[in-house]
Amino acid sequence: QVQLVESGGGLVQAGASLRLSCAASGRTFLTMGWFRQAPGKEREFVAAIRWTGGSDSTYSADFAKGRFTISRDNAKNTVFLQMTSLKPEDTAVYYCAAEVKFFRDITNLNKYDYWGQGTQVTVSS
Repeated sequence: QVQLVESGGGLVQAGASLRLSCAASGRTFLTMGWFRQAPGKEREFVAAIRWTGGSDSTYSADFAKGRFTISRDNAKNTVFLQMTSLKPEDTAVYYCAAEVKFFRDITNLNKYDYWGQGTQVTVSS
């Protein structure tokens, strides 16, 4: 049975850092990513990491560049999202997503077949 279990969310003040983790079990994935959904808004792409011919390639949304870093521990089948300089607008439920098959648009949430339950991140001003 495939499972993605997120952890690491919480309540922090603006400017703080958090590290989210997503532990996968049941199989290994070509692509793992993070999406987030704020109240009243659509789920949006945050970052993703893909195994490409011997190494990982990373992709980030514009708002994440320079502040968020995605990484993966392949031995533990776990992906991380290190978030720094957090802002109140980063408040959202953060979801881990994963996919086995290759697909081009890494930001397209509809291409991911596997999802975690989400972890709340709240940033106070």
